[in-house]
Amino acid sequence: MNLLAATKQWLGLGNLMLALALFIPVAIVLELTHANPVLLFVVAAVGVVPLAGMIGQATEALAEKVGQRMGGLLNATLGNAAELIISLVALRAGLVSLVLASITGSILGNLLLVLGLSLLVGGLKNGKQTFNRSNAGIDATLLILSVIALGIPSLFNWDLEPDFFAVEGLSIGASIAMLVMYGLMVVYSFTSQPANGDPVMREAHAPSGWTTTHSLIILAVAVAFIVLLSEILVGAVEHVTETLGLSEFFIGIILIPLIGNAAEHLVAVQVAIKNKMDLSLSIAIGSSLQIALFVAPLLVFLSLLLGNPMQLEFNRFELAAVAAASFIAAFVSLDGESIWLEGAMLLVVYVILGVAFFFL
Repeated sequence: MNLLAATKQWLGLGNLMLALALFIPVAIVLELTHANPVLLFVVAAVGVVPLAGMIGQATEALAEKVGQRMGGLLNATLGNAAELIISLVALRAGLVSLVLASITGSILGNLLLVLGLSLLVGGLKNGKQTFNRSNAGIDATLLILSVIALGIPSLFNWDLEPDFFAVEGLSIGASIAMLVMYGLMVVYSFTSQPANGDPVMREAHAPSGWTTTHSLIILAVAVAFIVLLSEILVGAVEHVTETLGLSEFFIGIILIPLIGNAAEHLVAVQVAIKNKMDLSLSIAIGSSLQIALFVAPLLVFLSLLLGNPMQLEFNRFELAAVAAASFIAAFVSLDGESIWLEGAMLLVVYVILGVAFFFL
């Protein structure tokens, strides 16, 4: 076995991801040589993609060792690890608005871009596709509830400001309630009958033969490099906004979610092509639920430790976009079947929102 093949097997990366992994050392060299910040941002962003894929592969390999239910919880908890790390680095740098925008962008990206692409390519390949209506109904209900949970603090905070303690208290209280809701979702997954498409349970597709030690090493290395590349990304944001004329809000709501979730997005589309729509919907909608009910409230508490408090306060455009995306995704999934035209409609809405956010 040649070196290239051995590396691919050990890291669990395909040809594309292995090629993208070459951007990791390039980003580090460019940072050390103080290269152009825009080039740094682009190269570091590309380098994060295979690292997020490595985290996913390592997590799924570990999940195989601990059983289906514990494995599902592990997948759910670490499913958005890359974006969480980027958000923590951004919070430490004081870029609270960037983090809030990335939360919104992740939900929109999963519900419109990923789900749209999955329905489109899956429908074009397989015709009309079907999935479990019961699971889709549970996911849709949780999705609407999570959007309501995110929206209530924002609506009330607009009137509570500038009372910092009231705003902070509402965000903390809402975050506790959201984490409880996430915990109940996990309890339901543990106590109900296993089913494909459960919002927490995921089908493992990690490379066979990975040992626990191998998986932990890959996980630790990937996390360490994501932290490093996240520092480079966040450090270049200000220069990117000035040079390219992009707002920090646009970078947060469109670019950061694409960077952190690209590997998981690719998996959702791949399984849709294989006509496994239960799993594809689970990835797209389940990831949105994790962001809304776990990552967002967790960041509220971690922001206090980092000295840059983040309140759950989104602007009216973000709330309107997320609410619309959630209702559309819920309606699309409730009938238990999909066609490529539904995917195309979701993608059109995402493009329109992207253009609108660009000019905001």
